[in-house]
Amino acid sequence: MPLLYNFDIETTDDVMKVLAQNLRKRRLEKGFSRHVLSEMSGIPTPTIAKFEQNHTISLASYVALAKALGYTKEIKELLSQPLYSTMEELDRINKNKERKRGSRNEIDK
Repeated sequence: MPLLYNFDIETTDDVMKVLAQNLRKRRLEKGFSRHVLSEMSGIPTPTIAKFEQNHTISLASYVALAKALGYTKEIKELLSQPLYSTMEELDRINKNKERKRGSRNEIDK
């Protein structure tokens, strides 16, 4: 079931800061040092430190860190459900679900 979503305007930096804070909290809750998380994820310790301090990281590195902390399911569920802020937007989402997109080869598979 789609969720009705009230959009709060946040900058990308605001969102990245929250992601970095949450990752750090989860790491510390598990008692992992950056070095231990680095060994578990394959992501260099300086990259983890840079993310926690400056909030910059590649998506692939973030996913590897989240997986190492046991959050694979949560990462896979990102954007899995449609969000809408008006009934008109919900109608448009539902209409677009009925459309078939892609090349003929993809549709025939």
